[in-house]
Amino acid sequence: MIAARILIVEDDRIVARDIQHQVSRMGHVVVGLSASGEEAVRLAGSHQPDLVLMDIRLDGEMDGIEAARRIREAHRIPVVFLTAYANDEVVERASRTEPFGYLLKPLEEPQMRTVIQMALYKQASDAKLRLSERRYAATLASIRDGVILCDRDGRVEFMNRVAETMTGWTAADAAGRPLTSVFVAVDEETQEPQEDFSALVRRSGAHAPPDRLSRLLPRGETAPAPSEMPGIVVEERCSAIIDDRGEVAGSILVFSDLTQRRRIAEALRKAQADLAHAGRLTMMGELAAAVAHEVNQPLMAIITNAGTCLQHLSQPDPDLGKTRAVAERIVRDAQRAGDVVRSIHALARRAPADPGWVDMNALVTETLALVRAELRRARVAVETDLQAVPPWVHGDRVQLQQLILNLVMNAIEAMAASDRPPRRLRVVTASGDGGVGVRVEDSGPGIADADPDVLFRALYTTKPGGLGMGLSISRSIVELHGGRLSAMAGTPCGSVFEFVIPVSLGGT
Repeated sequence: MIAARILIVEDDRIVARDIQHQVSRMGHVVVGLSASGEEAVRLAGSHQPDLVLMDIRLDGEMDGIEAARRIREAHRIPVVFLTAYANDEVVERASRTEPFGYLLKPLEEPQMRTVIQMALYKQASDAKLRLSERRYAATLASIRDGVILCDRDGRVEFMNRVAETMTGWTAADAAGRPLTSVFVAVDEETQEPQEDFSALVRRSGAHAPPDRLSRLLPRGETAPAPSEMPGIVVEERCSAIIDDRGEVAGSILVFSDLTQRRRIAEALRKAQADLAHAGRLTMMGELAAAVAHEVNQPLMAIITNAGTCLQHLSQPDPDLGKTRAVAERIVRDAQRAGDVVRSIHALARRAPADPGWVDMNALVTETLALVRAELRRARVAVETDLQAVPPWVHGDRVQLQQLILNLVMNAIEAMAASDRPPRRLRVVTASGDGGVGVRVEDSGPGIADADPDVLFRALYTTKPGGLGMGLSISRSIVELHGGRLSAMAGTPCGSVFEFVIPVSLGGT
């Protein structure tokens, strides 16, 4: 049994005391006794009882029915009427106050016990229902889509705030109106009126019709001319509300504004296109910088040899043999410049240009011969420690030579910028763990940056006038051949660059 706090309103003092005793014996608490309607309204507000037992005929200007109406409107406290008069007029008038029961005088305790318990259970059930409705309404009000609820005849029962904003109708104005007069939608392409979605739902029952795109017209607008495009584009979804008997009791229409979503999608598409364009420009810039960086060395050799060739030819009796040898070097350097360009192009496509078997010992020796003049000008002593058995790798010979050349030239330039002697370059080849390593050591100032990986970023340089592409290209070449390139500080000074790539010993 539910114990409750009860207010008794009865103008007969003896009857009131009798009711109080009966209620107390049931285990309830009487919070007050009143003989007038005015006092009953006041006591209900101050004590907030769980139930009011209300006599219909009371002393004063306010009878029990009016007092019950005011108590229900102000506090939603359930009322059970006590009366000896149960004619149709009284019952009809009392029913408008939504009473929770009637008790006919003289009162019998078993009957009173049953009615009170039923009223308390009904009040608890109604409280849960009201809370559920508030949660439901708060949920619908908080979502970002428009929501319209219709009854079984397609008339509007509820609209959330988003639906009010999008349709131009307030929930109060739209209540009871057909959905077709509140939600006026046309086909987005043809501008033809769309069939009422709630009617489709009533026909299809539990099977919801497919979603559709429409153009929602402003309030008061009719179907526009094909050239006009008023309203907003919406995506509609509609479902049936099924009652306990499995019949359609109504429908719920949910619609979202696609205008903003499409605007965002278009902005995103444009941003992606701009980013791709910027990426292409960056790649083109890096490729141009790479070509300029890598072709610079053979071009300088061509200029030097061309100057030598002109000096020979300016002699009264030029030595044609020497002049021919210098011209041949010019041709070789020009061919090497072309090979470098093709190599960079292949590198941009992430593929070796001309793969084959390469002897790394021979490649180191040839590369050092190419930079003999630079080594001499920078007064750099060279040491090599090449593996006894030639280590062969499968890859692009030009790219691998550019790799070694970049590392050697970096070492020469680092030592040339330092006043500290001695200037020593050491190149080592070694095999192990399924790969061949080539290590280039110098006695220069060493690696200044705390993070060696930053050296391999494109366009990063510590040299005045440098392009910052040599080491970036070097790492790309190594990675293209499935290897790795690292940098570290040397001991006691200088720097060490080492790459390891997969190889096969013995060659062809």
